[in-house]
Amino acid sequence: MGAVINDSDFVSEEITKALIEAAHDHIERLAIQAPIVSSYNERIRPLLDCVDRLRNLKVMQEGIQLPTIVVVGDQSSGKSSVLESLAGISLPRGQGICTRVPLIMRLQSHPSPVPELSLEFNGRVVPTDEDHIAEAIRVATDEIAGKSKGISNVPMTLTVKKNGVPDLTMVDLPGITRVPVHGQPEDIYEQISAIIMEYIKPEESIILNVLSATVDFSTCESIRMSQKVDKTGERTLAVVTKADKSPEGLLEKVTADDVNIGLGYVCVRNRIGDESYEEARAVEAMLFETHPLLSKIHKSIVGIPVLAQKLVQIQATIISKCLPDIVRKINDKLTASVAELNKLPQQLKSVPEAVTAFMRIISSAKESLRKIFIRGEFDEYPDEKEMHCTARLAEMLSAYSEDLQSISIQSEQKQTFLVEEISILEEAKGINLPNFLPRSVFLISLHKKVRAVSATPDEFVNKFWEYLQGVLVPVLMKHSANYPQLQPSIRRAAQSLVSKKREQSVDWVLQIIEMEKLTDYTCNPEYAATWHDLMKSQDRFMIIMNDHKKTTTLEIDGIGEVEVGHLRNHLVVAQQAFDLKMRMTAYWKIVLRRLVDSMALHLLFSSQNLVNKDLETEMVNEFMGPHGGGLERMLEESPSVADKRDRLNGSIRLLRESKETVAEIMDNIAAYGD
Repeated sequence: MGAVINDSDFVSEEITKALIEAAHDHIERLAIQAPIVSSYNERIRPLLDCVDRLRNLKVMQEGIQLPTIVVVGDQSSGKSSVLESLAGISLPRGQGICTRVPLIMRLQSHPSPVPELSLEFNGRVVPTDEDHIAEAIRVATDEIAGKSKGISNVPMTLTVKKNGVPDLTMVDLPGITRVPVHGQPEDIYEQISAIIMEYIKPEESIILNVLSATVDFSTCESIRMSQKVDKTGERTLAVVTKADKSPEGLLEKVTADDVNIGLGYVCVRNRIGDESYEEARAVEAMLFETHPLLSKIHKSIVGIPVLAQKLVQIQATIISKCLPDIVRKINDKLTASVAELNKLPQQLKSVPEAVTAFMRIISSAKESLRKIFIRGEFDEYPDEKEMHCTARLAEMLSAYSEDLQSISIQSEQKQTFLVEEISILEEAKGINLPNFLPRSVFLISLHKKVRAVSATPDEFVNKFWEYLQGVLVPVLMKHSANYPQLQPSIRRAAQSLVSKKREQSVDWVLQIIEMEKLTDYTCNPEYAATWHDLMKSQDRFMIIMNDHKKTTTLEIDGIGEVEVGHLRNHLVVAQQAFDLKMRMTAYWKIVLRRLVDSMALHLLFSSQNLVNKDLETEMVNEFMGPHGGGLERMLEESPSVADKRDRLNGSIRLLRESKETVAEIMDNIAAYGD
């Protein structure tokens, strides 16, 4: 008992034996009382059972994080030794990475003197025992990660039911190494970092950071990683191993806390050689009691029993804190999954059911199209401006009108004033009364102007139907989304319908153009009024023509300033040409307006007919015609919908079972409290 260990000495085999003998009277008491275990286990066990059962149900696949103690550390930091001391079993050891897959360790205090150990991986459970557990873990690791030195993110679960162990569930992760050795992938560091960050990032995770007393804590890679996700350190507990190897300055390191460990430090001594776990604990206790430097460290932060107690308490706290939120998330996720499942189409089992579903698609699509094509309601597509059809159609018509006006103005600008009209009159003269304007002259001029703009209406209707198809197809796709097997046929039917409507509009445009060429007619009184106003300039025009001393420019209301000096050589027909020009100017305004107004009415009428009549007819012919086969395809649920239905049903079963598990545990806790 009185043996003293000098500062410069490490605990040799002889000293270890002396300590064991000196502490012999304590060993039996330690084993019987099992100081790692406390009555606290009885209170935490139901909560831990709840979390473990949720973990086994794989509720984390549903995005619900569970409270987890995650063990991280640099390679050779003594991580495995700490876990061995807590579990009282031997884990794989050796050079390089010993832990190559996440190892979920479930420790359960067990009254039976015979331990029960099992290893679960790849969907099966393998019973084992203390003598063979290390080899069983190696075999399972090789099966999961391969026999080389690579790693995998597929976990295995080790359940240890043993008298004297603390009730804990921890996840041991591969040790951090920067330099790959022979047989390891070049990006081993990146792979390990990704696994560690995945486990320690959730706020529900407690980080058990294993540090070696022999190194500067601030240089540890595990510290750098934990600080990335836990800047305040409130989720990090540090275990300092190998205290007996480097006792100098350890007290200062754990009290200064330069690396910001919020949950504090626990210093421990690693088990050496063939020591039993009881012997190792006895030596550890004596070490921290008698060592001149280590004995100065407060007893509340030294020893495996203290570590176990801290972990149990921290685990209880985090589970108690997170459990209400877990319950809420399970309920929210369950509600959302049920709602999503209900949105899926009913599985159709007969042709009448398929007909009903098909007509429902057509009806809902038609209502959406009425809103955006006819009524100008955009509540279904508030932020998609291309779907605001009435507004876009108004803009397109405005641009169409401007194009017609622009073409007419450009045509006028290319011509010298009245030269074309004089040319037409010269070619139309015959044996008839002078100063009489033949109707044929007006029609010739009209034909030229109509031909100049005839391509514009044709281009416009093509542009309109292209836009309408870009709206029609997405609406139909949206309403048929539950039947992807029908969507190619629906798209084809929509495109075919739009093509037919486009052809009808093109034919209509040709007819309109030919009608405008056919005759000069309008009942619009604006024509006469405009012509009368324009003719007010005729007297001034003729004065200029007859008086060579006068200016050669003329200002005409509605046309602007024009050069007329060149017309003095055509006095015979100048007056007739002026009259022809003014009549055509007044009438052309009516023609352009008529082309725009009739276009607007035609397209509105066509789109309304498309929605109210043509769409349904086209769809019925496509799906119910002799070569359609659409209804039969509706009875065949698409693979994507079937997969989604299976996934949602699986999620709902898992979440309901999770909900029942939590409710059962909470009821037991309440009963235990009573």
